[in-house]
Amino acid sequence: MKEESANKPRQATLPEALLSFLLLVLIMSIGIIVYKVDPHIPMFVGVIGAALMAFRLGYKWTQIERFMLDGINRALQSIIILCIIGILIGVWIDSGVVPSMIYYGLKILSPKIFFIATILICSITSLATGTSWGTMGTMGLALMGIGYGLGIHPGMTAGAVLSGAYFGDKMSPLSDTTNLAPAMAGTDVITHIKFMMVPTVITYIICLVFYGIMGLRIHTSGAMDMSAINEIMAGLSGRFLISPLFLLPPVIVIVAIAFKVPAIPGITLGILSAAVFGLIFQPGCTLGTILETGMNGFKPAIGVDVVDNLLETGGLMNMMFSVSLTILAMMFGGIMEATGQLEVIVSRLIRLVKGNVGLIALTEATCIVSNATMPEQYISIVVPGRMYAEEYRKRGLHPKTLSNALEGAGTVTSALVPWNTCGVYIRTTLGIGVAQYGMWAMFNWLMPIMVVVLAMFGVTIAKMSPESE
Repeated sequence: MKEESANKPRQATLPEALLSFLLLVLIMSIGIIVYKVDPHIPMFVGVIGAALMAFRLGYKWTQIERFMLDGINRALQSIIILCIIGILIGVWIDSGVVPSMIYYGLKILSPKIFFIATILICSITSLATGTSWGTMGTMGLALMGIGYGLGIHPGMTAGAVLSGAYFGDKMSPLSDTTNLAPAMAGTDVITHIKFMMVPTVITYIICLVFYGIMGLRIHTSGAMDMSAINEIMAGLSGRFLISPLFLLPPVIVIVAIAFKVPAIPGITLGILSAAVFGLIFQPGCTLGTILETGMNGFKPAIGVDVVDNLLETGGLMNMMFSVSLTILAMMFGGIMEATGQLEVIVSRLIRLVKGNVGLIALTEATCIVSNATMPEQYISIVVPGRMYAEEYRKRGLHPKTLSNALEGAGTVTSALVPWNTCGVYIRTTLGIGVAQYGMWAMFNWLMPIMVVVLAMFGVTIAKMSPESE
């Protein structure tokens, strides 16, 4: 009995658990801020640190390996969805679905409603492509130029661009962060998006009203230069057949979601319907191009740099960045959870809050701190997600409550941290820093507040039903 007791792993102390966590924070900060590398290898170093601490606690390698595999297994459904979405994006571009959505979005641009049009155009583009970065680097850049021509403060224009881009990124089933959050929480992407709908749409409407009023109060000093927008529209219509017909595949996916079709077959319906429409109606779309874009993404050669940059995306292989990071993050999370290191940290933090509203606020605060200390949007979802998943379960809260809090703070506040990869990207792409656009990026700072406020009224809190359990 004494020998068995001696071989039994012990509970981690708070300093030991914090050491594993702080190693991850340190290597992430150095890797991303100092050396400007991708987060994958720093995350793997964090896995090594967590594994070494597990050895110190008395766990054998076979156990640690199982912990990592169990962690990965919990995210397998979302990994599969990420792969299928990569295929969908490539096929949707090749078949004309994404170009048609962007084209019709650009047609709503008007000098009288510049801010509202900016938000709507960036929302449509981000929803269609699933990327806020791609939207800001293409449509956002063109709209910034128009704003300058009208004599509008660049911070206000950038704020409208960000509000639209991050709304679309947050609500698009094609977005990697939108798939990552439910994977960390333990639910599916469709359930996650449905639950996010109310707080996100309320915040979005407030932003539209705010920018609508601001647009009426601003007297522009210049004429709207539509040359950049006209160039994009000409590039799209010159390469693709633009038709409302190509808006049907997204509608099919939405209808499938409404009828509670599971995520994987629902998204697959979107791929198949787009492929059929593309083969029948889209010039240049063949079975060969569909297979190629589904694998490696769309490779445009339109000759319009903005359009080429916007549409050069999608494909199974282009999702490997997110898939590989998810696998490494779940290895870290699996070790930290199974060895009780996360439990030690979370139990100490939980003492600071009371009730479910306090838990949601704590989750969001952890996401924001993660964005500042491990300055990468993905990590601000991964780490808090694995930290608090068990506590939400213990309280009988549905995982969508956690995934909503993760996206309500982790995804959007990354743009408000100057040294975060998102903040750096925005400064590099739009030529403007957080100090100038931060107060105008209304959607980004209002979203986490809205989630907590609505939690006080029970809107963003969902209990587990016996069926859900």
